[in-house]
Amino acid sequence: MDIIREISNEINEIKDWPTFKAGDTVVVDYKIKEGDKERIQSFQGVVLQRRNTGASETFTVRKISGGIAVERIFPVNTPLIDSIKVTKHGNVRRARIFYLRGLRGKSARIKEKKYFGAKK
Repeated sequence: MDIIREISNEINEIKDWPTFKAGDTVVVDYKIKEGDKERIQSFQGVVLQRRNTGASETFTVRKISGGIAVERIFPVNTPLIDSIKVTKHGNVRRARIFYLRGLRGKSARIKEKKYFGAKK
C-alpha cells in the first residue's frame, strides 16, 4: 500500500493550501471552461468534511444561494482550483458536520473559534 501511495504522490502535484477543517468558512476560486474561454469563479461556504489523504483527498463545501443549499465536492489536488482562502475558523467538535443540512436560519450558524495569544 505504501508503494502505491508514493507513486500517486509523485505523479500528482500536491499543492500547499492553508490548513482548514470542517466548520471553517472558505472561498474556493476555481477555473471554469466555457467553450474557448476560461474564467475564475468563487464558491464561498462552510466546509462540511475533508475526506481521504494524499492525491485523492477531497473536501465538501456548502453554501446557501437564493434560499437553496448548494454543496460541491472539490478535489484538493486538482489544477482547476486557483486558490483557497479561509475567512473564518469554526468551532465544531465533529469531523463531518452533516447535521447542518437539517438546520435553517440562526440555528445553522457556526461559532467562530477564538484564539488567545499568538496562536493562529
